[in-house]
Amino acid sequence: MSGSAHSASPLLEVSGLTVSIRSKTGVVRPVDGVSFAISAGETFALLGESGCGKSMTALAIARLLPDAAKISSGRVLLCGQDLLALPEARMREVRGGRIGMIFQEPATSLNPVMTIGAQIGESLALHRGLRGKAARTEIQRQLEKVGIPAAASRLDDYPFQFSGGMKQRAMIAMALAGEPELLIADEPTTALDVTIQAQVLDLLARLQMERGMAMLLITHDLGVVARMAHHVGLLYAGELIETGSREAFFAAPLHPYAQRLFAALPDGAVRGRMLDALPGGVPSFDQNFIGCRFGARCHRASERCQTDAPNWHTVNGRGVRCHLYEQSAEIQLRQKAGKVAITENTPPSGGHVLEARDLSVHFPVKKGLFRRTAGWVRAVDGVSLNLAPGRTLALVGESGCGKTTVGRAILHLTPPTAGTVLFDGSLLRPRSRAAMLAMRRAVQMVFQDPFASLNPRLCIGDILEEGMVSLGIGNGMAARRRTVDELLERVGLSPDMRWRYPHEFSGGQRQRIAIARALAVSPRVLICDEPTSALDVSVQAQLLNLMCELQKERGLAYLFITHNLAVVRYMADEVAVMYLGRIVEQGPAAQVLETPAHPYTRMLLAAVPRVDAETDTSTAKPNIVADTPSPLAPPAGCYFHPRCQYATAVCKATFPALQELGSRHRVCCHLAGSA
Repeated sequence: MSGSAHSASPLLEVSGLTVSIRSKTGVVRPVDGVSFAISAGETFALLGESGCGKSMTALAIARLLPDAAKISSGRVLLCGQDLLALPEARMREVRGGRIGMIFQEPATSLNPVMTIGAQIGESLALHRGLRGKAARTEIQRQLEKVGIPAAASRLDDYPFQFSGGMKQRAMIAMALAGEPELLIADEPTTALDVTIQAQVLDLLARLQMERGMAMLLITHDLGVVARMAHHVGLLYAGELIETGSREAFFAAPLHPYAQRLFAALPDGAVRGRMLDALPGGVPSFDQNFIGCRFGARCHRASERCQTDAPNWHTVNGRGVRCHLYEQSAEIQLRQKAGKVAITENTPPSGGHVLEARDLSVHFPVKKGLFRRTAGWVRAVDGVSLNLAPGRTLALVGESGCGKTTVGRAILHLTPPTAGTVLFDGSLLRPRSRAAMLAMRRAVQMVFQDPFASLNPRLCIGDILEEGMVSLGIGNGMAARRRTVDELLERVGLSPDMRWRYPHEFSGGQRQRIAIARALAVSPRVLICDEPTSALDVSVQAQLLNLMCELQKERGLAYLFITHNLAVVRYMADEVAVMYLGRIVEQGPAAQVLETPAHPYTRMLLAAVPRVDAETDTSTAKPNIVADTPSPLAPPAGCYFHPRCQYATAVCKATFPALQELGSRHRVCCHLAGSA
């Protein structure tokens, strides 16, 4: 079996699993002979790029495949019971009960016309027999466990009232409500900020230990794998190509594909140099594979790789599918690939292309029969930011702190309550159609949820051309189509995909399309709202390289809204840290990230899972105190004081003033970085 050693009686055993889909060009196999096993209390991490078949493998195990797909061969055993032999009525009892599943996109998985509480309540009623008051109490407990602030008041909220990260947490609560023996987690922390991610991972690890629950973890985040997994399986184009223990995989990956994934990781150490991004993309399944499926992208490929499919080999107790290990060769340590230098961004010599001054966005809270305003949510409360040509400002903070609202308010997609926006030094007047049109031509936004931001009725070629047509960009249809083809190639997609619709792409591929659409109109400023959150490591490296190249060529200014601090270390020139609607620390990236002055910034940095072969990161516990207060009722004084281990009496009474620490480094903290 192509898997690492497990106990004699694994809880889940997958053998030779093959999924077939009949298409116009014939039969395609997005999952082709996959085998692995997971014991009770263990986590098996399935890694690979978007489109490799990871999610299809999970859907096959739960028998949730689309109508066009079927399991053509293989077995799936849960505690020795063949799930593929069960009638559908019996399988419904297994799903949500013995098997819990966290889907990749909570926005499309949650029912928009049912409250969050009602959706979790369905699982409790079906699998645990809880109804009424008992169910409501348990729903609140589940939401509190996954870090939903003011959970008691959020039970009757609808999905659209939750941020992206909160929707993901609600999905996790729903999956765990049935107390499953096996949890299939498909990118469970993709939309979460680092502190909530750390809490959720700790929660999953604790529940796993308490219940002996097995977990199939599908993720592109190597830090999450290092923190959570016991065993790792690397999937490429429907095949497992490497398996082994977490420790062995991170110490010395065997397959060239695994080695290149590590080389593509962004970090401050490689800032100013191009990441070692894999060329091309995952091959489509509508072809007859003859040689190695990775051969066309492999820097160590030989002629044999093009003609002969590699067999499965065992090397030091680990499995690998590669011709390099035909003679049981020694493990080859990960090699640092050469980096191509890029020019370091220099501080701006001229003015700012876009400025936000004391920007505020307050949302009314309506209550009662007559929907009177009972209060205000200060989503953004006096934020000032400057975007300069050729520079990147990263806006970081936890989910729900107002980062996305800042980006939307700058573009006036959400009307600001107060404050001003200056474009090229001139006050932007929303009532002036000409001024707004000029700004919209120059400033584009990449939204957090690519599926919701792409028109499902248009093929992606038309989606990319739409902005160019409306703004009069491009000399005719042929020129625009050439531009679209070039953009698709630069973001790692094939020009032939221009005729496909958004639903035909994976989450990571849709994010690439959203970025290509923003770039199509040649903007001067990009407001990027979590642009790499749904991307695997290799595609993330391609996009970061692309963004660095474009910034160097065109002098683009970036507002980079993200919770990925590794990307911040690599991309950002300056960092602004946001908490409950306010900037609490801002300054040059090197200073903020290396010598953080605010306790909140320190907490964010401590929560980042590390890819470290010498440390058992699964036991590391960041110092995260309590949960984020509700923005409906922020605490008095410093908003962060209930979670701050250094808080004093003055912190509880007075909000700190902005203090200059030198070299454009500013912080809102009574302790002024002395904590």
